[in-house]
Parts: sequence; structure tokens; C-alpha cells
Amino acid sequence: VQDGLAPLYRLQSEAHDLAEQLAATGDPAELEKLQKRYDELHLHLDRLDAYHIEHRVDEVLHGLGFDERDYDRSLNTFSGGQQNRALLGRLLLAAPDLLLLDEPTNHLDIAATEWLEDFLKKSSQAVVVVSHDRYFLNRLTTRTLEVYRGGVNDYSGNFSAYWSQREERHKVLHRTWEKQQEFIAKTKDFIARNAYGQKSTQAKDREKKLERVELVDLPPDFDVPPISFPEPIRTGDWVFRVEDLAKSFSTDPSVAPLFEHVTFQVDRGDRLAIFGPNGSGKTTLLRILLEELEATAGTVRHGTNVRVAYFDQQLENIDAGETAVEAVRPPHDPSVTPGQLRSLLAKFGIKGELALQTVSAMSGGEKTRVALARLASSEPNVLVLDEPTNHLDFWSAAALEEALRSYAGTVVFVSHDRYFLDQVATRVLVLAQHGVDVYDGNYSDYQY
Repeated sequence: VQDGLAPLYRLQSEAHDLAEQLAATGDPAELEKLQKRYDELHLHLDRLDAYHIEHRVDEVLHGLGFDERDYDRSLNTFSGGQQNRALLGRLLLAAPDLLLLDEPTNHLDIAATEWLEDFLKKSSQAVVVVSHDRYFLNRLTTRTLEVYRGGVNDYSGNFSAYWSQREERHKVLHRTWEKQQEFIAKTKDFIARNAYGQKSTQAKDREKKLERVELVDLPPDFDVPPISFPEPIRTGDWVFRVEDLAKSFSTDPSVAPLFEHVTFQVDRGDRLAIFGPNGSGKTTLLRILLEELEATAGTVRHGTNVRVAYFDQQLENIDAGETAVEAVRPPHDPSVTPGQLRSLLAKFGIKGELALQTVSAMSGGEKTRVALARLASSEPNVLVLDEPTNHLDFWSAAALEEALRSYAGTVVFVSHDRYFLDQVATRVLVLAQHGVDVYDGNYSDYQY
């Protein structure tokens, strides 16, 4: 990460060398020359705030989730995500005139993402960012370029401003197109009726006018999947009861558990969001809820008539070697016809020949939608979702948000997507070392 400040370190080294030369020389002319360069150098270092250089390195490393124990570890001993964070830190410290950032929040937890937002907002550089993180875009950006079907549309403002402007632009273009089509139809009708009568001159005049009309094209729209989940059967008043839960992957008592003293209840109709720092045990907690993992201490109880469907962020619940149609076939009901399965897939935007492709040949977003369709096929009344928006574009994520808000069952989900948390959550559970904190409302309510 210090490599980002390499020019400043070189200037510091030059200043140190000049100080030694000043102390050693006895030639007045040489002394004056060295002193002049030394003064210029210190003015430059002062302007660049080079005297707080170590503080800046610490600020970036801590902000991106590293602590001092990590500083002397070889970079290749870290995970791929941590290496990407280190490279991002180096880039931020280099302070170029223009930052080009491609999905910079992909390997960051919420705390690190918020730090990055604040860092970039305070910086003076121009920033061009590609991101699927709508909350990040809302906090940071002042202009939005939409790239779609070979064209680029320019909007002022952040993501929410773009979203509303785009809708308004499309309404205006649709109204203009409809009026033009109505004008063309009436003009053609007039020409057809009066081509050989008393008004034939007028008809020819209108025909020429029609040839000069610049046709308005309908704006290309996004393929938004009409995602929906089936009406669930009713559970009891509560779905999960968790009491004094702890999980450790080590038998060594000196090694701290992943989490402990976790107590909470999920009631019917809740949409409970779980979040916390990377490595805090969010996915592990879900798997204990599902009874796929055994807790070190504490209890998990399921309520009456609970039927759970689980979305695994690694997508291991679907067979990559099967076609999409076969991958969503419910194991408890082999009588479902291929036509019914294709109809189900169409609700998640998997249509036509795509439904007959093998899952392994699909994009990440398509695989995610197949996995969500498989959940729907099992007709659950409790959805447990681990990072469901990871591979979804804005429009698919928005469709999923609407589907979950309309779902009459219970939803428990892990997500680092703060926009998704705001749109879906009715309660949030923050996982921390001391246990958990539970708040009513969504992510913004929790922040407040």
C-alpha cells in the first residue's frame, strides 16, 4: 500500500540526503545552492502533507479492514478479496487526477464501503465508477451514464435521480411516439381516401409531408423479469427461536468463538436482514438456523408448519450439469410437467431457448434467477437468502425486491447491499462479537 506514496518517499529520501550534504559541505556557493533546493523541497513536501505520511497509510489500511497484525504479512498469504482491497488502498494513496474504479465495493463489508464513500467524497479527484451498489452510487455520484444496446444516455445526478429521470424520459418518448403514430395513421387515411378526388392535390401535399417526417423511435426498455413467489401456507406465530447461540471452529479455549450469546426470535411475516463485518459468521448463522451446521452452544427451534427454502450464495443448491428446466424441478413432486417448469422459469426471466441451456453455460445473473425459481418451485413459507443480489443487475434486483415485499411468508436474509436492505427489511440483526443487536425498520432506520 505504501507503494502508492512512492513519489513522496523519494522526496523524503532526497530531503534527508540534502540535509547530510548541507552538514558536510564547507563551500559557501555549494551551501547556498543546496539550501535553496532543500527549502524548495520542504515547501513541496509541506504542500503534499508528506509529514503525516504514515498516518495516511494507517487511515487507508484501517478503513479497508486491515489491522496492524496484517502489516508485515506477505501479500500472497491473503485471500483474493483482501489482495484487491490492498491494491485499492495503494491506488487511493497515489491520489491520481482521475480514478477509474470497476466494482470497488465487491470485496468490502458495509463498514469498509462506508469508509470508501467518505474518502472519495472528500477527495478532489475526478472519479469514474462502474458499480452495481446503488447505495454507493447514491452517496457518491453526481452524473450517471447508462450504457445499453449500443447506446449511451447521460443523466444528471446520482442513481435515484437517474432512476426517476429515466422513467420520466421514457414516458415523454412514449407519448411523443403515440402522437406521431396517430398523426401518421390519420394522414395515410386522408391520402388513401382523397388520392383521386377533388382533394387529390392536398393528398399529394400531405404525402410529401409524410415523407419528411423524422420517425420517433421507441426507447429500448430493459427486460425486467416478473419475479413472484407462490402464496405460502401459514406458519405458527413464530418461525425461529434462537437462544444463547455460540459457534466456534476450534477446540482451543484461547481461540475466540466466531460468535456467542446470540439470542433472537423471527416472527411470521418478518423480513429480517442479517449483516455484520466480513468473517463475523453471517452465513454460518444461516446454516445453523437451517440445521445444516451444529452450534457449539445454545439452541435453535423451528415453529409450527415451517417449510424453508434456502438460497446459497455459492449456488451449490442447483446442479450445474442440468438444464434450467430440470434444475428447478421440485424433488417432492416429480409429476410437474416441463411446460409448468418453463412457465415458472419465465416468471424469473428465463425464457425460450435459455430455459433449455445447461446451468453451467449461463451468466451469474441467469444462474441466480434459476436458483430463485427453484426456491419458488418448492412452495416454501420461509425464504432464507444468502446474498441474493450478488449477480443481479439493477432491474432484476428491483424485481426481486418487489417480489419479497409482496411475499406473504417470512424472509431471513444476509446482504451487504444497503439499497436492498432498505427496500426489503422490516427488522435488522447486526452480528457482533458480543452477540447481536436487533432493530425495527430497515438499514436507514438502523443507521438513524
